Amino acid sequence: MRFLILVLLAGSAFALEPGKLPQAFRASGPNCVDVPDWQVHAYNEDFYILRESGCTNYEKPFLYLIFGNDFALLEDTGAGNAQTAPQVFGLIEKWAKLKKRATVPLIVIHSHGHGDHTSGDKQFQGLPNVKFIPATPTAIAELGPEIELGGRVLDVLPIPGHNNVSIALYDRKTGILLTGDSLYPGRLYVPIADFPAFAASAAKLAAFVKTHQIAHVLGTHIEQSDTPYVDYPTGTVHQPSEHSLALTRAHVLELDEACRTMPATPQITALPDFTIVVRPARPPR
Repeated sequence: MRFLILVLLAGSAFALEPGKLPQAFRASGPNCVDVPDWQVHAYNEDFYILRESGCTNYEKPFLYLIFGNDFALLEDTGAGNAQTAPQVFGLIEKWAKLKKRATVPLIVIHSHGHGDHTSGDKQFQGLPNVKFIPATPTAIAELGPEIELGGRVLDVLPIPGHNNVSIALYDRKTGILLTGDSLYPGRLYVPIADFPAFAASAAKLAAFVKTHQIAHVLGTHIEQSDTPYVDYPTGTVHQPSEHSLALTRAHVLELDEACRTMPATPQITALPDFTIVVRPARPPR
């Protein structure tokens, strides 16, 4: 059932563009023969969630394709050998037919720079009608605070810590906050040297959600099961009882609280829906 989201902010009600999340995503098998390489879910006719199959790559990342009047934006390009471009351009063609209009140019951006989110980059680089933004500090600095897609604005929040070029994107139309690998139902990996930056980014996200309407918080993985405090081991392909993709404003505040109360020497901290995994410094070679 579609729903209308009304949020009270400063004493007034503002309507967000409605949409629908699935009850669950099929991560993979148990039999990979009948599992498609990609699962595509239309949150609404202008916002698409793509999930790479675990049968293609165990990371099973989520990608997001968002349409404005003038541009479409793709966040992340997939893991391993995923054929991301054909799937994305096929969706753009279908969207244009649905809207009875011409296709729009594509902006490609990244939640951060790790390989399970950038492996499909070469499929988009150098193509006509594609503006490719690499996952580099310079490119992120040049982005500015927002991206205009034509009647749709995405706020850009640099949130280093998990990775030095991690960002969050906030879609003003739907109230969806995309948090990459910095917050999702699973293991939030942070190098111990980068924990102060991660904690500062968690505080930034908490401040943001206190002043903005948040319908859903969507990250780029699911590693948690639907049992609190229980996650799937790294490398798991089939996750039959996984956590829902969507987190909430409360989870953002919970992350901030966990970071603020972390011991002086940061440590692994398990919470019901995610775990902060502080990685020790690597020994010198």
